[in-house]
Amino acid sequence: MRSRRCDDGSPRGALKKQGYQFFSPESTAAVKPCLWNKRALRGGEMCYKHQFYGISSHRCVQMTPTLKCNQRCLFCWRSFEYEVEETEEYPPEEIVANLRRLQKRALSGYKVSPYVTQERFKEALEPDMVAISLSGEPTCYSRLPELIDLLNAEGYTTFLVSNGTHPEMIRRCHPYQTYISLDAPDRETYLGLCNPVEDFWDKIQESLGELASRRSAIRTTIVKGINDIDPAGYAAIYDAARPTYIEIKGYMYLGYSRNRLSREHMPEHAEVRRFAEAVAEHCEYEITDESPISRVVLLERVE
Repeated sequence: MRSRRCDDGSPRGALKKQGYQFFSPESTAAVKPCLWNKRALRGGEMCYKHQFYGISSHRCVQMTPTLKCNQRCLFCWRSFEYEVEETEEYPPEEIVANLRRLQKRALSGYKVSPYVTQERFKEALEPDMVAISLSGEPTCYSRLPELIDLLNAEGYTTFLVSNGTHPEMIRRCHPYQTYISLDAPDRETYLGLCNPVEDFWDKIQESLGELASRRSAIRTTIVKGINDIDPAGYAAIYDAARPTYIEIKGYMYLGYSRNRLSREHMPEHAEVRRFAEAVAEHCEYEITDESPISRVVLLERVE
């Protein structure tokens, strides 16, 4: 592949300063350890995925095969103003081959930390979980099904997080757990909050229809004063989709979303909990867990 220098003033350079490890200068496939990965590596708390699903945060790789996205959600922490150019998709077999190398590069500074044990650091360099959820919309990557199959074959637990706008791609992907975002109870709210490049509301409903037959979750990000409405409307969609889990999560006032929203749009955990309770009153799901520090409530179907 061609090599192209990236100066610090470029969008790619800005992301590299934030900890992004790019697979190549031509693609936007990248790895970036999350806050919880680093916190767990130092012996601290793990993220709510550990609490809900048993995932070890320090052994989880957060990555994306592309930074392309077909929505401009107001609550997204990434920048829409400074898009990183992608001229070539990075091959899935090369992503799998280089995944641990980039994770090791990203975590190399922790090897000498007095807060990181040798055993914990060794475990972090032998990840067993891949969360395809860093940034961008992974279903915009044309070889996503092949990538997930390769990761599965290597023994990774795979989580795919998607906005659901490409149902035909969702059908072809077989991760351990499929996440679809549902951030509105109706089309009008969706169009105003998610700013899609075209109206994907019906496509999202089609993707949600794939969830009942697989281990799955619907994630709803609650933005106070915008989409914290019509709990019965959300409930009807949840019941029709019948995912394994529902996560109702509060918007966090972070990153570039602060240019679009205010701190007042970030609900307290108690408000997220009350909204989840209101939803549960109208559907066949009940609250089974919650993580106040992450402002997220878990619901599961009543059998």
